[in-house]
Amino acid sequence: MNDLSRQATRLDEISGRYDGWLLGIACVLACLGVVMVGSASIAIAEGRDAGPFYYLIRHVVFLAIGVGLAVVAMRTEMKTIEQYSQWLPLAALVLLLLVLVPGIGFTAKGARRWLNLGVLTFQPVEAVKLMLVIWLSSYLARFRDEVSATWKAMFKVLAVALLLVGVLLVIHKDFGSSALILAITAGMLLPVLALLPMLALMILMEPYRVQRLVSYRDPWADPFGSGYQLTNALMAVGRGEWFGVGLGASVQKLSYLPEAHTDFILAVIAEELGFVGVFAIILLYAGLAGRAFWLGLQCVEMKRQFAGYVAFGIALWMSLQSFVSIGVNLGLLPTKGLTLPLISSGGSSVLLTCAALGVLLRVSFELDRAQRQVARLRGEAQAPAVAMPVTSQPLPVMNADVRGTSRLRQRVEPVLEKSFGRTA
Repeated sequence: MNDLSRQATRLDEISGRYDGWLLGIACVLACLGVVMVGSASIAIAEGRDAGPFYYLIRHVVFLAIGVGLAVVAMRTEMKTIEQYSQWLPLAALVLLLLVLVPGIGFTAKGARRWLNLGVLTFQPVEAVKLMLVIWLSSYLARFRDEVSATWKAMFKVLAVALLLVGVLLVIHKDFGSSALILAITAGMLLPVLALLPMLALMILMEPYRVQRLVSYRDPWADPFGSGYQLTNALMAVGRGEWFGVGLGASVQKLSYLPEAHTDFILAVIAEELGFVGVFAIILLYAGLAGRAFWLGLQCVEMKRQFAGYVAFGIALWMSLQSFVSIGVNLGLLPTKGLTLPLISSGGSSVLLTCAALGVLLRVSFELDRAQRQVARLRGEAQAPAVAMPVTSQPLPVMNADVRGTSRLRQRVEPVLEKSFGRTA
C-alpha cells in the first residue's frame, strides 16, 4: 500500500458527529409537543367518544415512527440522496394526484387532501415540501452559475413550483401549503419573489379566503361566525397573561377553541404557560432555524453546495411554517391551517418533520467529518516529522465538472497537490 492509499485509509477512519444543538432543540420541542397534545386533546377526544388519551397515543405512535425515519435519514449519505433527487418532482406530482384515485384518496373537512394507506392516513403535501427542498437544492448546486446569470435557467424551477402549486390549489384546495411552497422557493431562488403577488390573486379566487382576511382584521365583528376561531384563540392568549393558568387548566380547549390540539395548540400553550411559555417556544424555533442556516453557510464555504442548500431549505421550511402558525394563533396573520412543527398533533406533519430534521442532522454529521479530515490533512502537511516523501507519480486530480457534495476525497486532493507538489 502506497503513502496515498494509507493516507486515504486514515481519512476514511475519521467519523463525524451530529450537531448537539440541533438534536437537543428537536428533542425539547418533541417532548413539549407530547405534553401539550396530551393536555389539549383530552376534552376533544372525550367529546368524540374516542377515549381521553386517543390523540396523545396517536401522536406518540407517529412520533416514534418519525424518529425511525429520522434515524434512517441520519445514516444515509447525502450523495445518495442527491443521486436520486432528479426524480423527486415527478414523484411529488404523482403523490399529489393520488388523492383523485378512488379508494385511495378521500375527502375530509371539505377538502380532498388525504390518502388512505390502510393502517394510517397520509397528507402527501407534507412529503412534497421535503421533496421540493431536496430537488431545488440539487438543481441549484448543479446550475448555480446559470441561475444567477440568466432567467432561462430559472424556468425549470418556476415551472415545477407553479405546477405543484396549481395542483394544490385546484385539487387539494390548500392555500396555506401553496403559499408555503412559493415562499420556500422564493427564499432559495430570490427572483421567484416576483411571483408572490400571485398570492393576492389566489385569495381573490375564493370568497372564503377573502372572508378570512376580512375577519382577521376585525374578528370581533362576527365572533360566532368567520371570527370564531380567532376570537377564542385571542381569549386563550389573554387569559394566560405572564405565567399562564397552569398546565392542564385551560378553559378554551374545552370545546370552545376549534382544533386545539393541531392548528391552535399555541393558543392553549399561551393560556396554560403564559407569555413565558410562548417566548420560550419562539426562542427554540429561532435557535433551530439559526443553527440550520449556520450549517448551510459552513457547507457552502467548504464547497458542499448541495448539503448547504438543503440546510437552507429546511431552515426556511421550519421557520416559515412556525412563523405562520404562531402568527395565526396570536392574531398577527389571517387564519390558516398550518401545524406547529413537532408540537402540533398530526401524523403526516410529524413524520415528515422528523425526516427533514434527520436529513439536517446528516448534513451536520458530514460537515463535521469533512472539517476533521481537512484538519488532519493540514496537520500532516505542517508536521515535518510526518512529511510525505516526494513521488515521481502524479497525484489524481479531481475533474472540475464533478459537482457532487459528498465526494470528500476528491475535494481535498488539491490540498495535497499544493502541499507536496505533483512531481519530483
